[in-house]
Parts: sequence; C-alpha cells; structure tokens
Amino acid sequence: MGGLACALFLYGASGLVAPWWAVVVLLLVWVGFLVTACVWWTPHPKRLPVLAVVAIAFWFVALLGGSILFDWS
Repeated sequence: MGGLACALFLYGASGLVAPWWAVVVLLLVWVGFLVTACVWWTPHPKRLPVLAVVAIAFWFVALLGGSILFDWS
C-alpha cells in the first residue's frame, strides 16, 4: 500500500507534462489499482509490492506514450 501511495504522487504530478484529461484518466486507473490492492490485502498480501511496481511502470509507459504520440511536453 505504501508503494501505491508513492505512485499517487507520480500520477498527481503528471499535470506538469500531460493535459488535464489525461491526468483524470491516470487517476482513475490509480483508483483501480487501489481497489485491486484493497481486495488483495488479506488473501494475497505478497502481490501488493508487485502491483505497486506495475502501477509505476504503467505511469511511465503512459506518459512516455503520450509524449511520443500526442507531443505532450
């Protein structure tokens, strides 16, 4: 859960390089990661660090892809 909290700062700071609508989409995706983490909290606690890494990797790929495809600066 701490890793997802760290990822939230990355997702929130995306407004510096991405348009507002992309930040809204990214934050909705982050909420999906949070819901998944809450569901997995008790039955699969060892998956949570992997989920945090996936969330950060998704953020990186989304911003890189937006920068390449849509010329975000």
